Amino acid sequence: MKVLVPVKRVVDYNVKVRVKADGSGVDVTNVKMSMNPFDEIAVEEAVRLKEQGVATEVIAVSCGVAQCQETLRTAMAIGADRAILVETDVELQPLAVAKLLKVLVDKEQPQLVLLGKQAIDDDCNQTAQMLAALTGMPQGTFASKVNVADGQVSVTREVDGGLETVQLSLPAVVSADLRLNEPRYVTLPNIMKAKKKPLEVVKPADLGVDVAPRIKTVKVEEPPKRSAGIKVPDTAALLNKLKNEAKVI
Repeated sequence: MKVLVPVKRVVDYNVKVRVKADGSGVDVTNVKMSMNPFDEIAVEEAVRLKEQGVATEVIAVSCGVAQCQETLRTAMAIGADRAILVETDVELQPLAVAKLLKVLVDKEQPQLVLLGKQAIDDDCNQTAQMLAALTGMPQGTFASKVNVADGQVSVTREVDGGLETVQLSLPAVVSADLRLNEPRYVTLPNIMKAKKKPLEVVKPADLGVDVAPRIKTVKVEEPPKRSAGIKVPDTAALLNKLKNEAKVI
């Protein structure tokens, strides 16, 4: 069974994001970049499926600038067998990424596409669902547990009311949630081995996909700073302020 794992290069989750002075976007100059945490969980799950003998090959895919090769090398250090980079300097939006992945799915014919539920930079949570729609595959989103057996995948997913388990026929699209697993620590020997694994680079034009943005970012600004709190003498004063000033009750 072949597993395709899309990964995204994002600003590291430990970094405090800064907005450009002109408000045109996020400043990434000299900022540490890393793999999107949800995608890292997806890579770990795919590698575990391979270690269990369920999967035979894990392919990592990334769409973006040339530096995404570093992210793919990290995925291969975790355990992916090979990688594909769709290289472009265009700012990719979820629909464009889904279309690129659709072409790669048609080419590679994976039985399972396993990706993070969302990226921590734009928080769109759209790519997995769009890919499922474009390919006609069943989808299991927000997965906290994945079990593959007998040509089907059982996905326990987190919903507002608790947990829901869905049974999907392969091939399928599954998006990983935070509690699916805890990714392993990448060791130096595995990092060195990853440098020798094959990494294919293609362009969107090679795949016949138009990745021109369809949404324009008008302005990006930081959230307003929180004002200082106040102390109230008693419950009656608290209720008065919540009702007449904050107007929340």
